[in-house]
Amino acid sequence: MEAIQFSLGEKKLELVNKPVPQIKEPTQILVKVAYSGICGTDLHIIEGHFPCNPNGFTLGHEFSGVVVDVGAEVFQFAKGDNVAVDPNNGCGICHFCHSGDPHYCKSGGINNTIGIYKDGGWAEYVLVPEKQVHKLTEHITLEHAALTEPISCLSHGWDLISPITMGDKVLVTGAGIIGNLWVALLHLQGHRRVTVSEPNGLRRELLQKLGTGFQCITPDELKQRHEKDADYLFDVVIDCTGSAPAIEHAFSLLNAGGTLCIFGVAPPHAKISISPFEIYKKEIRIVGVNVNPFSFPKSLGFLESLSDRYLKFENLGVKTFQLKEYKQAIEELKKGAIAKAVFKL
Repeated sequence: MEAIQFSLGEKKLELVNKPVPQIKEPTQILVKVAYSGICGTDLHIIEGHFPCNPNGFTLGHEFSGVVVDVGAEVFQFAKGDNVAVDPNNGCGICHFCHSGDPHYCKSGGINNTIGIYKDGGWAEYVLVPEKQVHKLTEHITLEHAALTEPISCLSHGWDLISPITMGDKVLVTGAGIIGNLWVALLHLQGHRRVTVSEPNGLRRELLQKLGTGFQCITPDELKQRHEKDADYLFDVVIDCTGSAPAIEHAFSLLNAGGTLCIFGVAPPHAKISISPFEIYKKEIRIVGVNVNPFSFPKSLGFLESLSDRYLKFENLGVKTFQLKEYKQAIEELKKGAIAKAVFKL
């Protein structure tokens, strides 16, 4: 089968041919990949800025597909089932796992992710544990299901920052795929006082295809408006950039009682400088969002609700590529010509 292999030591990404993985444990499932996304975290990994398996492995932690084989003790899934795969799990025995927080697990969570530490979905086939597989309903397409993992992270973030009071002024920084999905989710939930900040002109144009009517401006325009009017502030800011300067700027735009949601994944070495006096004075709430503990079922519900109205790839700025086109996919993504690249197998 074809797969895209990554070597951390050489920072080398290449298309290789390797054997189709074989089921070795009774609770494993072999999935034929249908769609597999390129995440911003993948770009950080390729650049050597995000922890990953130090040995060669196949990237891809956002994917959907079809079950082609199951282990002897798998009874909830059968050949031909359409599925999405949660790439994260915990060890199941530590304090955090027993407390319902597997994303804090020292050996699990982000430290054991399929596509970051185990072979992932940038391949024709992938072997996964049964407990991480979720069956799709007839209302969810394999195409839409490629977004299950990122939307599951949004779902976790939504739970952490809720309630967002109707009428609150919301700022979303960054109009990549994550910013666009937050825009779709906010609009679905009835919010209308939403502003999006994005420096890339192509991405600002792409955002208009969602038809939300939300205002999309540049970070410079955002700064100028605040300089002209000190009360140009927001009740909720959702940062989807992972950029330290953008987060610092976002913090300065928070209203009293405001919430800053740090959703974008910053490089581990990045630092921000903010005023603790302002946190005290305004009673600011700062919320980090780390992956997707038990939020895959909610994500599947969101997929059904968002449906074609919000999830058409063209409207989201998603472009599909073949595995052999991985260099072009990454290049277009880095340029901001598209909001997201997805491998279509």
